[in-house]
Amino acid sequence: MVLVHGGVLGGRETWRAQRPLTARWTLLAPDRPGHGQSPPARQDFEPEAALVADQLLDEPSHLVGLSYGAIVSMYAAALRPEHVRSLTILEPPSTGVAGGVPAVDEYGTAVRALISSDLEPVAALQRFFPIAGVPIEVPDQPHETLVEGMRQLLGGRPPDEAEPPLAALREAGFPVLVVSGGHSEANEIICDTIARETGARRAVCPGRGHLVQDAPEFNALLESFLTSSA
Repeated sequence: MVLVHGGVLGGRETWRAQRPLTARWTLLAPDRPGHGQSPPARQDFEPEAALVADQLLDEPSHLVGLSYGAIVSMYAAALRPEHVRSLTILEPPSTGVAGGVPAVDEYGTAVRALISSDLEPVAALQRFFPIAGVPIEVPDQPHETLVEGMRQLLGGRPPDEAEPPLAALREAGFPVLVVSGGHSEANEIICDTIARETGARRAVCPGRGHLVQDAPEFNALLESFLTSSA
């Protein structure tokens, strides 16, 4: 199982709630460029998707992506569909798939404005978590891991530029699951649209906002989907 994290935190921190799954699955949770132990790099879903496809999908795998990492995963799956056993998409901020809907446009504008701002990382982090729907209050002196992660997010390629290859994913033949956290109108609309356009299964795991992977029901849902996919 290849797990692709979103912004701010690296792979180890993002997917800590999935560690119990290692009793039955082999998990790969790499650090995306500019995150965790990877060297600094500008966030950009297209070159990152090529990295995932070339370096991580070298054998048939289940692919799971969260937030910006879900955008990366959709592109990567379309690049190497023959090695994707299933694709699980968690709240991608790909607002372009549902452009013209006021709630979605407002969300996309807010994310773009923040990423393109000249705010200091701590101030940006304090603004970013509420926009994204992360149910964590950022203190005035957050952990350096969060500060460095936010620093990498600033100046990155905004997710509203993404045009995920939904038709290609639908035609690829592997099963797709789209999951949201039930906390945001914009995210629900985006996930509904992606599920409809790809023919995916659709689920909602409430309780942890945008951190869908931490929701109490998520691991059981994921394992059930992967088992049925196999």
